[in-house]
Amino acid sequence: MKRNIIRIDQEKCTGCGLCVSGCPEGALQLIDGKARLVGDLLCDGLGACIGQCPEGALTVEVREAEAYDEIRALGNIVPQGPNVLAAHLKHLKDHRQEEYLRQAVAYLEENGIPFDPPADNAPAAPAAGCPGSRSVTFAPRREGENDGAKHPSRLTHWPIQLHLISPAAPQYRDADLLIAADCVAFSHGDFHRDFLEGRALVIACPKLDARQEAYAEKLTALIEQARSVRIAIMQVPCCGGLLNQVLQAAARAGRKPPMSCVVVGLEGEILRDTPVEAGAA
Repeated sequence: MKRNIIRIDQEKCTGCGLCVSGCPEGALQLIDGKARLVGDLLCDGLGACIGQCPEGALTVEVREAEAYDEIRALGNIVPQGPNVLAAHLKHLKDHRQEEYLRQAVAYLEENGIPFDPPADNAPAAPAAGCPGSRSVTFAPRREGENDGAKHPSRLTHWPIQLHLISPAAPQYRDADLLIAADCVAFSHGDFHRDFLEGRALVIACPKLDARQEAYAEKLTALIEQARSVRIAIMQVPCCGGLLNQVLQAAARAGRKPPMSCVVVGLEGEILRDTPVEAGAA
């Protein structure tokens, strides 16, 4: 089956072991001085370990992998103590993995293992991983709610960088998708109002981002479940690479949502805003 799973860049990995401690499921181990994924069935693909890596050696990719096994993972988690168990249950709840959470609770109850159900407002435990890579959704702010800002943020979820997001996250299901080059939001002063409002955001830089081969499957998965796709790029030549990646992904996708591309000038002006078709670049 195809699903999200951790990929380790062995050239970047220094063997520091931080990702191993950030993976209570036991999917990662240090072997011969490098982090290794020791079992597909122990990796939930939710990326809690990514923020632990100081070298950027971890990414989430979509590939054929053995199905994740929550019960097998619990076999590694429970011996680590109640704090790690609580962090794992909250990790599942935060990522809206209701089925895995149901399996975990049933297993713990059947085996008489004490646990605290994750509360809606409970703070993340240390073992839950970097909050910067944890998928969360939230309501967009209204005027006056963002420290009195007159132009509050329209962002509704986190993370947004293409390497960090999971296409399976709830904010991308049947969404109006915005795929934006990094510089667009800094160039166009009304980015939130004109482009972002009501859309699920992904950002990437087609020139500076490393390991862009991982983008192909993620973009395809995002497009296959999108209601519409809007691409926002700068007029500079390198930004055309992002448009090409999206259109190539759209050509591979089984679903063909309506797509458009807006091009922003160096002074923030909108140069053109036109429909585009898969494979047309």
